[in-house]
Amino acid sequence: MAKKKRINKKPMIYMLVILLIIGIGTIYLSSRHHNDIEEYQVDGLSIQHQFLTVNPNSRSGKTLPRVNGIVIHYTANPGSTAQNNRDYFENLKMVDRDKYKDCYGVELLLGTELNILDYQGTIDMEERTLKKMDVTIASIHPPCYKSGTKEENTNAYLCAIKNPYVNIIGHPDDGRFKPDYRAVVQAAKEYKVLLELNNNSLDPRCFRQNGRENMLELLKYCKEYQAPVIIGSDAHVDDLVGAHEFVEALLKETEFPEELVVNRSVEELKKYVNRYR
Repeated sequence: MAKKKRINKKPMIYMLVILLIIGIGTIYLSSRHHNDIEEYQVDGLSIQHQFLTVNPNSRSGKTLPRVNGIVIHYTANPGSTAQNNRDYFENLKMVDRDKYKDCYGVELLLGTELNILDYQGTIDMEERTLKKMDVTIASIHPPCYKSGTKEENTNAYLCAIKNPYVNIIGHPDDGRFKPDYRAVVQAAKEYKVLLELNNNSLDPRCFRQNGRENMLELLKYCKEYQAPVIIGSDAHVDDLVGAHEFVEALLKETEFPEELVVNRSVEELKKYVNRYR
């Protein structure tokens, strides 16, 4: 009887083990490179960092002999990243403005509402992107700013007004961050920055505080110093886009000069926005 030839299975087993190890290693390295996100606590602050994939240009993968300093770049709006924000605004250059103007008779102004972050008037957009915006509004929002004293809040607004790329101060009527309105109006007049009369702030459903009394004080100083304003609906739903009835009633009540309301005219508005300066 012929003997069956024995097949040596050991090399095949070794090869399978090697392939398995390589496969696991590849998955591990891939996950490390693309999902290398860690979170840790520093002085009570939760800091999350995400590493770039190792590459010859911006992450060599080599261990530094020493660290000379650390720079932290962050964005103020919760749930977003600096990269998300930058990518969105940098991509606005792809919008076909001529198409909207020729087909629909609409002239687009592409811009952003910025967050004022601190008492020094820091805003949450880097200058190289900010200078590309057609129009910008700088506002204080609770998730991004901790209200200070009247003097601190005033300084936050004044510093934002002095930023050469800020065109409008949004809803300065919010009593949670009340400033010295006389000082704010004087600075806005000097630096040719518009103060918004926010219709939403006068809506009884609005969460901002003392909107009416603060807007009355603001209007008093705007009239005194001949500081121009802009009306904004601040619509949070589509039905309220262009709704100005609360502000218009207040303007009528105070006999506020129409010539100080810049968005009575497109040409007048263009004098105050970055795109036409």
